[in-house]
Amino acid sequence: MTRSHEDTVHVLLERHGTTYAQDAGIELRDTPAPLFQLLVLANLLSARIGAKVAVASARELFTAGCRTPERMRAASWRQRVQALGRGGYKRYDERTSTMLGDGAALLIDEYGGDLRRVRERADGTDDVLDALQQFPGIGPAGAAIFAREVQGVWPGLAPFFDAKALDGARRIGLPDDAHDLADLVPPEKLPILAAALVRVALDRTKGDPLE
Repeated sequence: MTRSHEDTVHVLLERHGTTYAQDAGIELRDTPAPLFQLLVLANLLSARIGAKVAVASARELFTAGCRTPERMRAASWRQRVQALGRGGYKRYDERTSTMLGDGAALLIDEYGGDLRRVRERADGTDDVLDALQQFPGIGPAGAAIFAREVQGVWPGLAPFFDAKALDGARRIGLPDDAHDLADLVPPEKLPILAAALVRVALDRTKGDPLE
């Protein structure tokens, strides 16, 4: 029997009802520290490495104290490498450690450590995405990850569903238009829906990933 879009979303959110930020232990708010933590997570998730490893490595960095740009910059290169290694992020650990330190320094020097200034200076979503890509390790994929997750606290970006999320939507028969998808959930659930659709897109099993 064919599910309605509403039923599909209900099953989807029951199966995948958290954002990647939540999985990484980030209590996302429109304040400097959690926004920085999301930037770190977006950096890790955008590499060619499994999402579970990226999330675990972000948690290790935060446990090691690297929760603010100041603390990230103050940590030694070796301390960052070791935290990434504990999370299993060993393929890119040395390069990523350098990028995280450089990115924290750039955020402090250019924006006073506060990513809200990126949004304030930007003229629309595209400007935000472009500005995020000035940070080492944040390319188009990393900027999209950040925007997907942050749209709940930066509603000016909403609705934001990148190509990966739209791929997931098509796979389970949902609309592949951001505004049509947004009509299926309350605004506060947009980041959860986007993350759930990405998980569907990344699912390598054959058939219906919601069965």
